[in-house]
Parts: sequence; C-alpha cells; structure tokens
Amino acid sequence: MTGNRWLRLLLAAGLALALGTASAAETQLSGAGGTAIYPVLANWAAQYHELTGIAVNYQPIGSGGGIQQIEVGTVAFANSDMPLPSATLRAQHLIQFPALIIGITPVVNIPGIKPGEITLSGPLLAEIYLGDIRQWDDPRIQALNPGVPLPHMAIITVHRSDGSGTTFNFTNYLSKVSPAWREKIGADTAVSWPNGVGGKGNAGVASFVKQIRGSLGYVEYAFTLETNLTWTRMLNRDGDTVSPSPAAFAAATQHADFAKAADFNVTLTDEPGAANWPITATTYILMRSNYARADNRAVIEFCRWFLNHGQEQAEHLNYVPLPAATVQLIEAYWQKELGL
Repeated sequence: MTGNRWLRLLLAAGLALALGTASAAETQLSGAGGTAIYPVLANWAAQYHELTGIAVNYQPIGSGGGIQQIEVGTVAFANSDMPLPSATLRAQHLIQFPALIIGITPVVNIPGIKPGEITLSGPLLAEIYLGDIRQWDDPRIQALNPGVPLPHMAIITVHRSDGSGTTFNFTNYLSKVSPAWREKIGADTAVSWPNGVGGKGNAGVASFVKQIRGSLGYVEYAFTLETNLTWTRMLNRDGDTVSPSPAAFAAATQHADFAKAADFNVTLTDEPGAANWPITATTYILMRSNYARADNRAVIEFCRWFLNHGQEQAEHLNYVPLPAATVQLIEAYWQKELGL
C-alpha cells in the first residue's frame, strides 16, 4: 500500500470520527489502547461508519493506557497486545478476546544497509539493549552477518516511552532467550530500560529510527512497511533465519490452542518451527462485563463485523486474520460471558 493511500485511509477514518459527533441520533463507540492495531482499526472505523452510520472513536495511546481506561470505565472497549490473566479480568469485570495476529519487527538505521540485509538473534537483541554490545561492527553481530559491511558506529537503542503491548511481547521474547534480561529487566508493558531513546507509540519509535543514524528499534510490521524502515531478519528458536511476513506470523500460531486457553490468553513469542517469526503476538479487545447490555451489544456488533468482514483489509495491511474456527470460539465466548 502506498503512503498516499495510507494517508487517505487515516483521513477517512478521522472524517468518520468527526461525522460521528455531528448528529445526536448517531451512535458513537469510544475505544482506546494499542497503536499496533491502529492502521487497520482506522480503516475498519471508516468503513463501518460508511455502512452503518456508527462512528468508532479510537485513541491509539498504547496498550497500557487502554487497559487503564477500560478498567475505570471511560471507554466502551480497549485494545491490548498483552493478554490479561483471568484473575485480573474477573477482579476488574473484564473480558478479552483476540482480534488479529501481529508481528513485531526489529528495525535499524545503518548507512548502506537495506531491508533484510542484516540478521539478528534474540540473545543479540538482549545484549544490545542491555548495553553489552555498543557498536554495529561488534564481532558478535559480524559473526551472524559474514560479508555484510557493518560500520564502526555506535548503536542507539529506541524503545517505547508509553505503556505498550508491543513492548510486553518484545521484552517477553527477550526474557525467554536471555537469562540476563529476565533477571535484570523482565517483561511488562513498561520496563526500566538500561539506555536509549523513548518514543510514544509505534509511530514514535518508527520516527526516531528514521531520524537517528545507527539506531535500532522495534515496531509492528505494518508500521515497518508503511514508513519504509529497514527491517532485519531474525534467527528463530529452531536456528533458522526468517524474514518478517504474514506467513511467518501465521506459522507461529500453529501450536496455539485458543480453545484450551482461558480467556484466549496465548503468548506467541519464541514458538518452535522452522518458518516461525519469533516475535509474533495476538492483539486483544477488552470489554467490561458490567456495562449496560445495549452498550456492549453495540461493541459486539462492530467486532462481529470486522472479524467476519474486515479481514481483507487486515491482509492488505499485512496483519494475519483469525481463522474461522477461532471466530466461532469468540462468538461462543460472547454468549457465555455477556449473553450476546
């Protein structure tokens, strides 16, 4: 998708949101949360408004902010790339269900290096973000990239400054592959970064990486392509070198069993399989179980529409739609938890 088409979609979404406030007769759904889903959610919002007259006003403030807003009841729904434990959901009167499969991609700004020309591994990423590897021509990086002309240039790490499900999955992955990372930093939507520059949202990280020579960051794959960032390949759990792609993200779900996972709580990082992208994630919709039935019904109708009719748009933006069997599980979950 071209940058112009991307802009038109976002402008259309903004127009839909503005139109939603023009008439008191129209219904408006408010949501907040992760930035990774925002490109496709903006697309869905524009189409849904055109079809139904219902405006979807979504604030891409990060998963942490979305969780906070749904917990205090200021939005009709939230989005998070970090699943919440069932105990937390029950305590907060929440439910959660998957919306899409996403991929989180390391991106770099190294002079002379094009997309896919450099390979990294989980342990290397951990050492870089811990500050143990400081130069791009470090022998440990060069060993994984023989013949690649890596410059003697300082590595500037870029991370999220807001509460982020993208950060949760990135740090969850690093915690699985690096004992040092697990012990010193851990995994959460926000962590104490040892160094580097913080950007707000996927867009903020992407912007800093584009601006800073020698930088390394992590963003959702759709942002990588749309902002023309230089993505890296990754060495996965099986020791195979893979490139980020919807096919590689889909491959990482082959062992996921949403039917057996309480409240669909599945983490897809560092999954086995030769074709798997190692930093794959599920992005979730959160709702309150104690909202008025009519209010929740309006959200469910929007979610039912995009799960069943918004998948082509998701694929065009390089997300991985959920299989029909998982959508059926979600609809059964709505009936069980909300009676809808």
